[in-house]
Amino acid sequence: MKAVIFDMDGTMIDNMMVHHRAWHKQLNSLGLNMSLEEVMEKVHGVNVEILERLFGDRFTPEERVQISWEKEEAYREIYRPDLKLISGLEAFLEELNRSDLQMAVASAAPPENVDFVMDNLQLRYLFPVILHSDSVENGKPHPEIYLKTADRLGLQPAECVVFEDSPVGATAASSAGCSVIVVTTTHDPGQFREIPGVKAFIGDFADISIDRLANLVG
Repeated sequence: MKAVIFDMDGTMIDNMMVHHRAWHKQLNSLGLNMSLEEVMEKVHGVNVEILERLFGDRFTPEERVQISWEKEEAYREIYRPDLKLISGLEAFLEELNRSDLQMAVASAAPPENVDFVMDNLQLRYLFPVILHSDSVENGKPHPEIYLKTADRLGLQPAECVVFEDSPVGATAASSAGCSVIVVTTTHDPGQFREIPGVKAFIGDFADISIDRLANLVG
């Protein structure tokens, strides 16, 4: 283990329900009658890919970008007063920063949302490598973002441990060859049963240390 890579939404911050509600409102305003439960199950990945998957060619590429921007702007305004790290993560990041392990962020979020978190929580100095939706051609569950992150760190994927919260994200990390620790903020452990790279499940970071992480991944 030479590096720790963090997904962001649902992993570093517990914000996924805010995203689900913002998508639910946006999609229904566009005439797609989905329940909140359906949104939670089906809406994941890069925004423009979500819109293409759900609406086909109804919108031009430019319109997809605009719809995505409106949804994310609404999300940031809703979430801003409650923005904080998941319990225990601040102390764990400080421990990692004192160690020889490298750190990175590999998020499917658009760059504006990554900046929103990194800058408002003053985390940017901890992460020399930060990738977001604009960094890749293929969104999760494709492994591209984790392959690129490992490459930017100068490491092999097998030398990296990834913290993820979703099955699609865990699949991306596992397919890249990384070990995965799942933070169960949004999904039950049973939903990760078929993903071979998953090593353990945690509710938050309160009991995580470098030594415990090393024991979990073997």
